[in-house]
Amino acid sequence: MASAHPHRVVRPSRPRRASRTGRTGGVLRRFVAAAALAVLALPVGAAVAAAAPPPPPDESDSRAQLATLHVGYEDNVGYDRSLFTHWITISGTCDTRETVLKRDGTGVTTDSSCRATGGTWKSVYDDRTFTVSSDLDIDHVVPLAEAWGSGANLWDAARRKAFANDLNIPQLIAVSASSNRSKSDQDPAEWQPPSTGWHCQYARSWIQVKYVYDLEVNSAEKTALTGMLDASC
Repeated sequence: MASAHPHRVVRPSRPRRASRTGRTGGVLRRFVAAAALAVLALPVGAAVAAAAPPPPPDESDSRAQLATLHVGYEDNVGYDRSLFTHWITISGTCDTRETVLKRDGTGVTTDSSCRATGGTWKSVYDDRTFTVSSDLDIDHVVPLAEAWGSGANLWDAARRKAFANDLNIPQLIAVSASSNRSKSDQDPAEWQPPSTGWHCQYARSWIQVKYVYDLEVNSAEKTALTGMLDASC
């Protein structure tokens, strides 16, 4: 089952510009870089050995990416989780959730419907280990509501679908249901993984997702990300 993030409290509405002139080339380059969409992702078996999402760029490149992100405001007016189609079929009978569970676990076994029937998973957010897949949620590192409020409200349905199912960047990760629901739709200024050992990876992953999809950051979010890089990387 897909996890159900509760909606973040809507911030006061401000008008958003209809386009981001002057940055069109960057948008296209970044979107092309992410264009190996989840619907075209590798078969499940090809990712098993990783037992983790794709790695984000190193600290230096992450700082460079963060410096390019537009600092603006967030406005979640109009957000609805159903606007981001997920989970989708990736390979055979396996959807995005099942693909991530198989990728992020060790010794994962599945039934004919691709549901995980056994395996071991470590939730890096809180350093907990699980052997029952239903104890896990698939977290969107940059939550869907966060994305909506920082630029995805301007996207078409196909791009939102790609974002919600992207296996080619560190946007999806299997973690404990409790940590995922504690996070909800909060950004790093509001929530960080309880396990400080994951802070560097988390900050770099968050930055890459926002960079690839040309999403804005607000000033508190950027400060928090910089602090995580300074303290943990």
